[in-house]
Amino acid sequence: MTTLNFKSDNEAPAHPTVLEALVKANEGFATAYAEDSWSKMLDEAFSQYFDYSVQVLPLATGTAANSITLGSLSPPWGAVFCHPNAHINNDEGGAPEFYTDGAKLTLIDGDNAKISAGALDTTIRQAGAHGVHNVKPAVVSITQATECGTAYTPSEIEAISKVTRQHHLPLHMDGARFSNALAYLGCQPADITWRAGIDVLSYGGTKNGAMDAEAIIVFGDHPDWVEGMHRRRKRGGHLLSKMRYVSAQLLALIDNNLATELAGCANEKAQRLAQGLEATGKVSLKWPVEANEVFIEAEDTLLTALKENGIHFHRWPGYEGVARLVCTFETSDEQVDTFIDYVKRLG
Repeated sequence: MTTLNFKSDNEAPAHPTVLEALVKANEGFATAYAEDSWSKMLDEAFSQYFDYSVQVLPLATGTAANSITLGSLSPPWGAVFCHPNAHINNDEGGAPEFYTDGAKLTLIDGDNAKISAGALDTTIRQAGAHGVHNVKPAVVSITQATECGTAYTPSEIEAISKVTRQHHLPLHMDGARFSNALAYLGCQPADITWRAGIDVLSYGGTKNGAMDAEAIIVFGDHPDWVEGMHRRRKRGGHLLSKMRYVSAQLLALIDNNLATELAGCANEKAQRLAQGLEATGKVSLKWPVEANEVFIEAEDTLLTALKENGIHFHRWPGYEGVARLVCTFETSDEQVDTFIDYVKRLG
C-alpha cells in the first residue's frame, strides 16, 4: 500500500545529492566551528547566487536563524512587526522574544497571511504614541512563502520595503520555504530579496532536500549586525563544532539551482493535488496554492475518515474544518491521485 504522508516537508528524506555532498565532506579532518573550507565558501557562493555581496552564517534550525536575526536587529524594548500567522509568532516557543531579551511581536493582519504596506505604515505611525510607555518600532518580518502557502510578489515586497525605509527599520524575511516561493514566482533570487529591499534572509534548506541546513544571509555591509549574530549564535549554543556538514548541504542546494528544482517539483504536486481535490466537489481551498502547501476546508466527518485510514496530515489549529496538506520533492503522482481517490470515496 502506498504510504500517504502529507503532514510536513520536515518529514521528507534528504535528497541524494545532499547526501553525496555530506559523504564528500566527511573525508578526513576539517577545522571546527565554521572555520572549515565548506563554511568559508558560503559567502562567495551565495553572493554569486544572489548577485550581490552577502555574509552567511550557517545554522541547523530555522528557529535559530529567525531568533538570532531578530535578536541582533531589535533591542529589548523593540517592536517586531509580523503577521498573526507568522511562524515566529506561532511556532517557535517564544524564542524570538527570548533572543531579543523581551521585544514585543506586534501583529498586523492581512489577507492570505500577508501584511500590506498600507496597514504596516499605519501601525508604525500609531506606535509609540505614549513614548517610553510603548515598545519602539524596531524591525519588520515577513514570511516567504507564507504560513498559508502564499507568496509575496516582488512588487509587494518593494511596497513593504518602501515603508520600512521611510521609518528607518530593517526588513527581515523568514525564508523557510524561500525556494518554493522562488519556483512559483519564476524570478531570480535577487528579485525577492535585496533588489526588493530585504536586509536579512533566514534561508531554509531543511524543508527542501537538506538534512538539517539553514542560514542567516545578510545583504550588504552591516558589520554590527553580523558581529551580533556571530556572538548570539555562539552564546545560544548554535555554533556547531562540525559545521562543515551543514555548510556542505547549503552549497549542494544552490549548486546548479538544485533547491529551486526540488521546490518546483513539490509545487507541481501541490497544484495537481489542489486541482484534483477541487474537482471532487467534496472540499474547497482555504487559500490560494502558490507553493507546496494545500489548505482544504472539508466536513469534519471526511477529515476524520481520512485520518482513520492512516493518512498523515495536519488539522490546522484555530480553523475548524481546515487541514493542511504538504507536498515535497518525494511526493509522487500516485500518492496524490490515491489521496484524491480517498476523498472521492469517503466524502
